[in-house]
Amino acid sequence: MSQRPVTEVVAAVLTQPDGRVLLAQRPPGKVYAGYWEFPGGKVEPGESLATALARELHEELGIVVTRAGRWITRLFEYPHAAVRLNFFSVFGWQGEPHPHEGQVFSWQQPDAVEVTPLLPANFPILKALSLPPLLGISRAESLGVDSFLARLDIALHNGLRLIQLRDKTLPEAVRLQLARETVNRARPFGARVLINGSLDLARAAGADGVHLDSAAAADLTARPDCEWVGVSCHDAAELSHAAAIEADFALLSPVLPTLTHPGAAALGWEAFSALAAASPIPVFGLGGLERDDVPLAQSHGAHGVALLRGAWT
Repeated sequence: MSQRPVTEVVAAVLTQPDGRVLLAQRPPGKVYAGYWEFPGGKVEPGESLATALARELHEELGIVVTRAGRWITRLFEYPHAAVRLNFFSVFGWQGEPHPHEGQVFSWQQPDAVEVTPLLPANFPILKALSLPPLLGISRAESLGVDSFLARLDIALHNGLRLIQLRDKTLPEAVRLQLARETVNRARPFGARVLINGSLDLARAAGADGVHLDSAAAADLTARPDCEWVGVSCHDAAELSHAAAIEADFALLSPVLPTLTHPGAAALGWEAFSALAAASPIPVFGLGGLERDDVPLAQSHGAHGVALLRGAWT
């Protein structure tokens, strides 16, 4: 980033029950007129981010925000300005969005946007928004391969759409067969499968990408060459490095005390919220959480929840 002054901006992700998000076209007379972006605007001097969000959405869309939470924060350099985009997930609002400032609006699926052109800063945002709120981490080691696959089928039928295949202690040949079988079962549902660790294994299995533990990520200076990359993180430095290698998302743990690591220090929601809000990539909460904790996690800045045991019960 250059040393130009940074303009603080709030941006809102309003989402319909079917997953569509609201995009707005910049009106004539503004920089990048005709380009599409998330609704929002500049933060006024002395104004909090939450206040700016409420004001901008009332001025632009005519709605009253009833429930919103921080999501991610990204710095972006346009030719005319450096901006810090403070993204909020807007979970509830009163009124029907309609243009108050001459804009055109459109509800779009994040992974199939049909309006163009988009502001360059929004491409990674739309990719991030295509991630589901629940991530399942495999347990074939402890459950047994056949039992895990049976539970995988049930989870896929019940809506699981993002899977991390972990099970690192399995023999390599067994792990490859398990990875291939997991991918084959996930494909008909449109679910994504990431392999923990090996890019070669991910490619051999036809998976969608890799997931890296914090040590493996620390050894990298560039993004692995695959469609999706996740990274396990435990603090601000590891989150920053995950973003620097252009990972698509992070797992941040442990949020709460866990059965897997009894006695280990947990972040707690306050620290988790601060880390997630400052992160430029989406963060899943991991550790001591259940499926029903997705709304709670999202209210603290998480994109969603990652589950080890809870994904397969």
